[in-house]
Amino acid sequence: MRLDVRAVLFDLDGTLADTVGDLAGAVNRVRADRSLPPIAIEALRPHASHGARGMLGAAFGIGRESPEFELLRDMFLDNYAAALCEKTRLFADTEKVLAEIERRGLSWGIVTNKASRFTLPLLEQLALSARTVAVICGDTTANAKPHPEPLLAAAVALKIDPSNCVYVGDAERDIVAGRAAGMKTLIASYGYLGADDTPERWDADGAIHSLAELLDWLPETVPRTAMAD
Repeated sequence: MRLDVRAVLFDLDGTLADTVGDLAGAVNRVRADRSLPPIAIEALRPHASHGARGMLGAAFGIGRESPEFELLRDMFLDNYAAALCEKTRLFADTEKVLAEIERRGLSWGIVTNKASRFTLPLLEQLALSARTVAVICGDTTANAKPHPEPLLAAAVALKIDPSNCVYVGDAERDIVAGRAAGMKTLIASYGYLGADDTPERWDADGAIHSLAELLDWLPETVPRTAMAD
């Protein structure tokens, strides 16, 4: 089923970019500082979309209520900032999909809860920053996902009504935010879903099992009158 949209908005981690290698490296360096053995990347993968909270929870079994959380979070984030794009790669077919989206006349942007201090340099290294009109980070707006504000800000940046956008993400908060913003939503099931996730209950418009499948959901072309609106 093709969606009647004029723009595609993407989550970043687990949707456009496979960032778990560098996130795992950052948290394992914190473990090494404490004379703890590293945790395998695959064990950390389901937690990668949940930022510092998810990675520290998986690596140390702690949450924000722990007195150690802030110290370990700062160590983790400093490690990550120092090595943002050593193992990070775009998912398969990303370049082909983005080129085809552009060829069809659709706009596209990125909405992530990752802070701008990490997002902007990472997008530079992935050669994406010059191609997209809208980049909304976790600290761009007063509220982060699952609040709809970041997605609404992206629609404003693209000058497109939210109802004419589809948001693609791999976490429940992505779908919650997209629906609250009045957008179509697709689950990136190839991303960082965990065993406890229940995407069938998220009430998304659909799911894609690879980024290439996204093209089957998008209009084959956007009429020039729509692009000029």
